Amino acid sequence: MSRIVYLNGQWLPEDEAKVSIFDRGYTFADAIYEVTAVIGGKLLDYPGHVTRLKRSLEAIGIPMPVGENELLDLHHEIVAKNGVDEGLIYLQVSRGAEDRNFLYSEDLKPTFSMFTQAFPVLANPKVESGITVVSMPDGRWVNRQIKTVQLLYSSLAKMEAKKQGADDVIFVEDGFITEASSANFHIITRAGVLVTRHLSNALLHGITRGSVLGLAGKADLQFEERAFSVEEALDAAEAFVTSATNFVMPVVSIDGKAIGSGRPGASTLKLREIYIADKLAHAIGR
Repeated sequence: MSRIVYLNGQWLPEDEAKVSIFDRGYTFADAIYEVTAVIGGKLLDYPGHVTRLKRSLEAIGIPMPVGENELLDLHHEIVAKNGVDEGLIYLQVSRGAEDRNFLYSEDLKPTFSMFTQAFPVLANPKVESGITVVSMPDGRWVNRQIKTVQLLYSSLAKMEAKKQGADDVIFVEDGFITEASSANFHIITRAGVLVTRHLSNALLHGITRGSVLGLAGKADLQFEERAFSVEEALDAAEAFVTSATNFVMPVVSIDGKAIGSGRPGASTLKLREIYIADKLAHAIGR
């Protein structure tokens, strides 16, 4: 059954939605995106995603395509039109379309699209086993705090990780871990301290990351925001990644070497339960 998608003010079957070949999202990756999780037809962590969307658009000079109230209505409507009970909403805003040129017109009308994906955000089978990662040099552009669609390096790196038999990649720059291919990376030390990379342009300012830090105390965890190396991560008791698609996902090995017991850690799983309970309690429905 074809999904109903949103494109520039229209609701269309997915096979009827067309974007110009001259769109700068296609020719220059000149676009911003966001992903919001849906459980029980309700939106999780939605205010944070809207705030980051506005910040990313402002950073590269693309205007918001619609007002905040209309944006929320569109999220509710796309959930209803596609009968989404559990899954994801992808939103993308490009600068717009015109003949290819490195210089762009300042009055372009943005291209704005939304679509849904069914996805087991709650019953993700990887939670039970945890995921494995390999380390690679971070070759992405420097402004990673902006959530652009420039994801080629991450995609190629994740494919290489798959070839090596791992689930994902963690990027390393100047001897320190920045983040995973599409998630923030964290460790829990043997002393029971949650350590996460401090915010900068080296990594995406994750919405789930921020929520988890705010809930750390409920899991009896103190936290520190600082840089840490692969060696420190391997010496940790536990590790995990956070994202809108995976919530809190245990990481059990790096480069084939086990972290802690090599199984999902108790504190990580507790933090996942606390996060899910909190977000369900504050999910936004129509």
